[in-house]
Amino acid sequence: MVRLTEHDREEYMNYILELLKDNNEKKFHEDFMDLHATDRMEIFQSLDKESRQLVYKFVTAAEFAEIFQELEIDTQKEIALELEEDYAAEMFNNMYADDVADFLGEIKDTEAKEILSSMDKEDADDVKELLSYPPETAGAIMTKEYIAIRATNTAADVITMLRQEGPEAETIYYLYVVDTKDKLVGVVSLRDLIIAQSTELVENIMSSRVVSIEANMDQEDVAKLIKKYDFLAAPVVTSTNELIGIVTVDDVMDVLEEEATEDLGEISAVRGATDVNASAFTSAKKRSPWIILLMFFGLITAGVIGTFEETLEEIVLLAVFIPLIMDSAGNTGTQALAVAVRGLATGSLEKIGLWGTVKRELGTGIYLGIICAVVLMILIPFIYGSYILAFVVGISLFFTLSISTIIGATVPLIINKLKLDPAIASGPFITTVNDILGLVIYFSIATSLLHYF
Repeated sequence: MVRLTEHDREEYMNYILELLKDNNEKKFHEDFMDLHATDRMEIFQSLDKESRQLVYKFVTAAEFAEIFQELEIDTQKEIALELEEDYAAEMFNNMYADDVADFLGEIKDTEAKEILSSMDKEDADDVKELLSYPPETAGAIMTKEYIAIRATNTAADVITMLRQEGPEAETIYYLYVVDTKDKLVGVVSLRDLIIAQSTELVENIMSSRVVSIEANMDQEDVAKLIKKYDFLAAPVVTSTNELIGIVTVDDVMDVLEEEATEDLGEISAVRGATDVNASAFTSAKKRSPWIILLMFFGLITAGVIGTFEETLEEIVLLAVFIPLIMDSAGNTGTQALAVAVRGLATGSLEKIGLWGTVKRELGTGIYLGIICAVVLMILIPFIYGSYILAFVVGISLFFTLSISTIIGATVPLIINKLKLDPAIASGPFITTVNDILGLVIYFSIATSLLHYF
């Protein structure tokens, strides 16, 4: 199988297009199918509708299944409409059950039922089982294409079985041992199987200490578990330990990307609006609730400034440093928020706990505050000729940064304790809260020292 480099891809793509235009079915099939599945997908995506129709003619439905399951869901929806019914049914029969379930979960129920009714009963039943599990759980992302063996099998028996059933399985690097009631009792790696004597029983080479996943486990926890143990796959079981599927590392990579995108959306207050293919109206509709909420917080900020109107009238120069105080508070809080959310996602914050986090972030804020205060106390007298102004701005920034880091770090921790997604402590929310706090500190100190100006 050939894997194209970036340099070769465009040249080879033109070559493939020429084969299609020349209607050279034999040569196209030979050279196209010799490519890596990802390269086939990328070349296919670059084709126009007329050229894609030739691909469906030159490539079997079973072969096209590899290309289809590599495509993004939105592209899959478009391509599915181009396929003849029999061709599509055969394609879905040759796809992994979890990939079919992902696709059917994104289309109308009536269309999904039509596709399921056109598939082989056994394949359709596997897909229906996956669709029956709640979204974002192990059961929903697992695949049914795995190899299960018996403890009484010999190594030679299993090797023979792999030759027959291996091509249909999503992975064969781990083989799961089940009893007569399909309950998980052990696991054998392909490596251990190959180096064992051909007459050795599976029960003598298997490990009975199996790390398994319950079907209702959240997909993010599944990803953490597979990452923790560096698994290529993990077995999924029912509450009675019956083996029902596996989750593979490629599924986990998709989960991690999905969760990272979701967390990014939460932190930046654009949850559900990170899809670049969404329309402007859809994007605005999903962003507007946070923007409106933050607008009301902005009114509070304006109210704080209005409360200290007399102080501003006395010393107009104080207004110059309002943006500096607000920006510094917001930026510091957002940094602490990002560290906390990332720490919770990786599990590293669990080691030091809430108070350990508060202590560390307070120390960080104090050091940042001291550095910034010293810099300002040197620059402000030089630029504005006022030592008292330098002291007010410097000491205000010191307290603001010290407290902002605590707020940025502890809010997501508290939310996490409430069993909610810590990422909902969005950056704009933390920034606005810290802006208000920074202004209160700044004007309170300035007002108390007004007679020294």
